[in-house]
Amino acid sequence: MRSRHLEYLSIVGIVLGFQAVTEPIQQASLTTADICCQVIQRAGIPNVYSPGDTTYVERVESYWSLTSQLTPKCFVLPRNTGDVSILIRALVEETQCQFAIRGGGHSSNAGANNIEDGVTIDLSLLNSTTYDPVTSLVSIGPGSRWLDVYRTLDPLGVGVPGGRIGTVGVGGLLTGGGCSLYLYRQGFACDSVHSFEVVLADGKIITASSEENTDLYKALKGGSGNFGIVTRFDMMAFRTSPIWSASQVHPESAGQAHIAGIKKWIDEVESYQNSSAIVFWSYRLALNQTVIISGLADLMGAANPPILNDLLTIPGAVNSTAQMTNMSNIALGTQAEGYRNIWFTLTFKNDEKTLAKAFELHGKLVEEMKVESSDGDFETQCFFQPLPAVIGRHGRERGGNMLGIDKQEENAVILLGSLAVNGLDQEALGRAKMLAWKNDLEHYSVEANTYMAYRYLNYADRSQDVVASYGMENALEMLAVSHTYDPDRVFQRRVLGGFKIPERA
Repeated sequence: MRSRHLEYLSIVGIVLGFQAVTEPIQQASLTTADICCQVIQRAGIPNVYSPGDTTYVERVESYWSLTSQLTPKCFVLPRNTGDVSILIRALVEETQCQFAIRGGGHSSNAGANNIEDGVTIDLSLLNSTTYDPVTSLVSIGPGSRWLDVYRTLDPLGVGVPGGRIGTVGVGGLLTGGGCSLYLYRQGFACDSVHSFEVVLADGKIITASSEENTDLYKALKGGSGNFGIVTRFDMMAFRTSPIWSASQVHPESAGQAHIAGIKKWIDEVESYQNSSAIVFWSYRLALNQTVIISGLADLMGAANPPILNDLLTIPGAVNSTAQMTNMSNIALGTQAEGYRNIWFTLTFKNDEKTLAKAFELHGKLVEEMKVESSDGDFETQCFFQPLPAVIGRHGRERGGNMLGIDKQEENAVILLGSLAVNGLDQEALGRAKMLAWKNDLEHYSVEANTYMAYRYLNYADRSQDVVASYGMENALEMLAVSHTYDPDRVFQRRVLGGFKIPERA
């Protein structure tokens, strides 16, 4: 009877496309995904957690947005690069399992870093940050959060460009581009990566840098998880100074002054790249109104720098703070945790009328949600991320990236539109309204000749074609890199989430 059971499992394995395990499996009824998890365990990886395990529940609940709190058949937490190599080789060679890769878990897109019923490779244990004073390189694990990175580096007087919200993960931000406080001086955060340690689909561990595997090195800067699993980032560090940081909150009536102020700052920032400015409109339930929040900084510690004067002197602030600080304190902020988050992004020229149209449509969204939301509990952002042309030049000077903005000649703005709601019904309602906001603004920008194709990956909705927005030349380059390093297209076909390279770019 025992031998017949093993023979049956072997036949099932052939039919389902995986090699049958050679020892009897006790469960009476197994799915393909069940056996995938057991294949990992049999490969010698200890940290495999299934539904019912306390750690499993903790991992599900640790995702930032409820939209990403999916239930895989198992979570596997590799301890090091060697574990990643072993488990990916086992999954690819012995199964046809679908899987997801999680770094920090800070995405609103369901399936981007988690999966239903498949295997989620959770890199949370690869979370170390070390600084080498000889090479001036900071080595960071993909499961690290930026707050932990800053708390390691700030006492040493060194820094790297990274996320402004400390709970954001390192891996996703860096492979998606990476906006930071140092964006205007250093370029995107990915432009400060000296080398990537990568595990390929066949389990091979390689380094991608300006000296070896140079095509992969460039492709990973904006190419996300399309080529392999990054298990270490070596970033170029710089000496830090105390940061002068100011935050102001204004009523919505100050909108036009903020638009004029941020437009002017974007056009002037190339002349003083040690400054930083963001402005966003946000509806807050606790206030029952929309407020305008500005975050202003000088990276060299100069208080009230002249370049920020137009934003600093807008009258009528209901709250205002300024201090000398560092990234460990700046990154303490959070964003709409415990909600179902819906995001989208657009890019357009630095134009006051288009900025005004964006916040006008945001206001329409807020008023409609006040009427139609079943519980009235929601939060929004109309967030303007400056994209002056100098950022593209910084990227080109540092070896290039996949984003395509090195060809950008005009100053621009990236918009993040976000809506946080409760419940699947509210998510469906909110998604329809967010799509309408995006479509209306996109149409307006085309008509106003301010439209720009680039879509910032880390702000994009799953429905947006990020890779196409990088331009045909870059999409073709990414496709070639994929064929070289992942010829069986494992990371295109078996990793379901994320922004994929078109089969025919």
